[in-house]
Amino acid sequence: MSKLKNEDNLDEEELEILEAHNRGMLQGPPVPQSMVVVAKQTLKKNRNINIRISENDLESIKMLAAREGMPYQTLIGSLIHKYASGYLQV
Repeated sequence: MSKLKNEDNLDEEELEILEAHNRGMLQGPPVPQSMVVVAKQTLKKNRNINIRISENDLESIKMLAAREGMPYQTLIGSLIHKYASGYLQV
């Protein structure tokens, strides 16, 4: 039986899994090196651009970014990436 407090109403098996995780006994699957390289290249930022947008649009973007808990430049970069990758359509 687990020694953890069961504040989340977990069953015995879930408590055992949580306890094993907390002790560092669980590991995720190995990540292929090729995926690590692709991930690093995707996150790499190597160009700056300047754009002109309306003040109202910028304020709206800043409010959306604040709601998401991220800097507005990160949100704009994410939107551009999603659109360029075909994940976001207009």
